[in-house]
Amino acid sequence: MSSDLALTSPPESTGRWQQAAIPVLFLLLGMVYASWASRIPAVRDALQLDAATLGTVLLGGGLGAVLSFPLAAWLIGHYGARKAALFSGVGLLTILPCLGLLPSWPLLMLGVTLIGVGSSCFDVAINALGAEAERAAGRSIMSMLHAWFCVGTFGGALLGSGAAKLGLSPAMHFALAALLLGLPLWQAYRVLPCDRPDPEVGRKHFALPHGALIWLGMIAFLGAVSEGSLTSWIALYLHDHLHASEAVAPLGYAAFAGAMLVARIVGDRLKERLGARVLVAGSSMLAVVGLLIAIFAPTIPVATVGFALTGLGVAAVFPCLFSAAGREGATALAGVATLGYSGSLMGPPIMGYVVHGMGLQAGLGFLVLASLGVCVAAMSARLLR
Repeated sequence: MSSDLALTSPPESTGRWQQAAIPVLFLLLGMVYASWASRIPAVRDALQLDAATLGTVLLGGGLGAVLSFPLAAWLIGHYGARKAALFSGVGLLTILPCLGLLPSWPLLMLGVTLIGVGSSCFDVAINALGAEAERAAGRSIMSMLHAWFCVGTFGGALLGSGAAKLGLSPAMHFALAALLLGLPLWQAYRVLPCDRPDPEVGRKHFALPHGALIWLGMIAFLGAVSEGSLTSWIALYLHDHLHASEAVAPLGYAAFAGAMLVARIVGDRLKERLGARVLVAGSSMLAVVGLLIAIFAPTIPVATVGFALTGLGVAAVFPCLFSAAGREGATALAGVATLGYSGSLMGPPIMGYVVHGMGLQAGLGFLVLASLGVCVAAMSARLLR
């Protein structure tokens, strides 16, 4: 009895840390994403990769993510989301510094594949923690949790710009980021209440979405095509198409991430007022407008404004999706997330091949079509509420 009370009634001194723990985990994931995304131009130039080869390298991230979802579900099923977040987070921070050291594109693709495995397992674990916290709160909080991911991506992009300006190599930058993020990972794990393995996931480790969940899976797939491709290609677009310097190019991604942060701060209130279906469909059309501005932008500032509008537009997709899928259970959450990471798998390399054959503007045009698809699918998804 007393041990149960210790788990549900932590000392008051740790109460604030417990409230901050899940947001810190979302922030950490954002920092890792942005650290890698902000230095892709430097890594590409160091290995002298063309657009098609870079697209193939980026394929590894989505491939690792998709293949790892049975592992993510197994970790949660056998150890609980708290320990799954720790195990996968340690792996993620161990792999990150290696991305700046690999001497050839096949080895880099292997490293990106492993980062995809770690990030997807970590992503599913922290979203499972977030979905449980949302159920306990009795109100929508997932958008605010994902806002902390955007805090991480925004801060990580700014730090990436600063690291490039200071002349730090990607390897040094990634190693410093991993060292700094290790302590908050451990602290968040230490103060979170112990959770139990999920018996549903323990019986059935993985299942693709079916029935009404298919629409959520389609939104996840197309939304990840857009968001994942933008994460990988914004800095490259500004650097190659508009001739931004290596220090300036990451600021376009910072604008994108900062706009996502703003949108997710108010996202829970907008969801309660408009409903998730209308919010996702309407914001996807805003993403289309932002992408069109970036495509036809004559200058770096105008393109940056376009990417900021795109960030506002894509921000609602995954908080609403994970909230809806989380209500259906951890297996449903992992299945929907799998289709999302399938979009991350296909989006960046397809965009790379489009860019290689038709140019960077055509690559962004491909993302316009994906955002239009999100809008259409959202209006048909009855579980999106």
